[in-house]
Amino acid sequence: MPAVRDYALPLLLALVLHALAFLSLRAGWNPETAEVRAIKPQIVRSTLVMMEPKAKPVPRPKAAAKASPLPARQPEEPKPKAEARPAAPPQAPPPDVGAERRRAAQAERQERLEQLAEASFLDALETEAADLAESLAAEEAEAVAQTFRYGIYERVVANWSRPPSARNNMQARLLVELVPTGDVVSVTLIEGSGNEAFDRSAEAAVRKARRFEVPKDSDVFERYFRRFTLLFRPEDLLR
Repeated sequence: MPAVRDYALPLLLALVLHALAFLSLRAGWNPETAEVRAIKPQIVRSTLVMMEPKAKPVPRPKAAAKASPLPARQPEEPKPKAEARPAAPPQAPPPDVGAERRRAAQAERQERLEQLAEASFLDALETEAADLAESLAAEEAEAVAQTFRYGIYERVVANWSRPPSARNNMQARLLVELVPTGDVVSVTLIEGSGNEAFDRSAEAAVRKARRFEVPKDSDVFERYFRRFTLLFRPEDLLR
């Protein structure tokens, strides 16, 4: 309580003074001495002093003890750094075997289709080239054959003896067979003119020639002159 704290010090001083006085009286008291001294009590005047409460001193920070110098620390040798191991790659999920097989089968089919397409394209080119070559050869052979046919016709007309009954626009179709030397093997009337004399005269003209000039190329001969038809229709006939 603040009032008791304020009077504590004066009371303590008063008690001390009384104790001192008591001690001094006791020290001067002697029963064997005849003379009795009169002890006058000393009056102690005390004054009540009102003291303001002192502010609590702010504790000062203690000065840091002066650190004694430590011996210089030897630098530690650098520890060898552990080699950094490469991080393990994340494990991929297990592959789908079925999907892998399907992709492989699809790739195989695609490759096969491409090969077939390429082969078909090459075959088409070869076929086209062969057809073109064959066509050119056929055209050339046809031109050669046409030349020899014209020579044969001219030879037959030159050997023909015109019958009196022959008229203009009469014609006979004959089947002629030859051998590679050009010799005539057979002559057959396959389409007559309606005039027997004219038809017989046409056959006789072919047989009279006996041999015709034919191409030396065996392929051309076999194709055009082994067996061929001759349309006999002289243009110089009179009405």
